Amino acid sequence: MPLYMDVHHMDGPVAAADVAKAHEADLATQGAHGVDYKNYWVDEAGGKIFCLVDAPSAEAAATVHREAHGLVADEIHEVSAG
Repeated sequence: MPLYMDVHHMDGPVAAADVAKAHEADLATQGAHGVDYKNYWVDEAGGKIFCLVDAPSAEAAATVHREAHGLVADEIHEVSAG
């Protein structure tokens, strides 16, 4: 299955605790779409969130975010593990 890194550009600082809640919502929603959110990273001061996900497509990954909490990524890049 392809591996994707998505990037969320927020309109200001973001709290890691809020991102953790959104990630939990992703985990609760992902199974219905054949998606596996692996990890995430937060730049609190810069207002950026990065999510690593195994998904059948970029759209499937975006659908999980949309259904789980509405915070769809601004960018989704297919990546390969090194």
